[in-house]
Amino acid sequence: MGGLFSKKKPVSRVTEQDKAVLKLKQTRDKLKQYQKKIMVNQEKERTLAKQCLDQGRKDKALRLLKKKKFQDSLLEKTDVQLDNLEKMVQDIEFAQVEIQVVEGLKGGNEALDALHQIMSLDDVEKIMGDTEDAIAYQREIDDLLAGGAGVEQPDDDELLAELGEILGAEVEEQLPDVPVSDMDLPEAPTHELEPEKTKPRQEERTMVAS
Repeated sequence: MGGLFSKKKPVSRVTEQDKAVLKLKQTRDKLKQYQKKIMVNQEKERTLAKQCLDQGRKDKALRLLKKKKFQDSLLEKTDVQLDNLEKMVQDIEFAQVEIQVVEGLKGGNEALDALHQIMSLDDVEKIMGDTEDAIAYQREIDDLLAGGAGVEQPDDDELLAELGEILGAEVEEQLPDVPVSDMDLPEAPTHELEPEKTKPRQEERTMVAS
């Protein structure tokens, strides 16, 4: 009975790359602890070397300083190893990101291929052709319902002539009215005008001579 109700173990999502990164980080942490231990010992040995010099024990002070120099070389080596570990961790993590990008592109291409299989170029052309036929058929129905005659498109010349008439009417409306009844005009004479009497030129000369 216990086997029937036993739960399946969940599938671990930790990859081999994740395990490698974790191991590299653990090694890095151990190296840092080792460096810290060396630095503590160096400080102690430096203090002892100073005490030995104060006590006149120069040989022991030199041995302690020599040991300190050796530990300095160890610190330099661990620094190089730490740099290598850090670089390795960054390379693996970046490679994981690249894998995710490639998988995303692969999934996108597969989705596009599936869509292209569902609708090909021939299908699109057929749909467009059917749409044009349906529009033309609907236009024929509209013409029949309108009495058998389709709606004629107006000619450009007719439109321009109508536009000129509209503009001419607007110009006439804008012109001011000239009042005629209020103007004081002279009345025309009703009788015949008499011709003006002129004296003969000889008479005028005689009067001038006298």
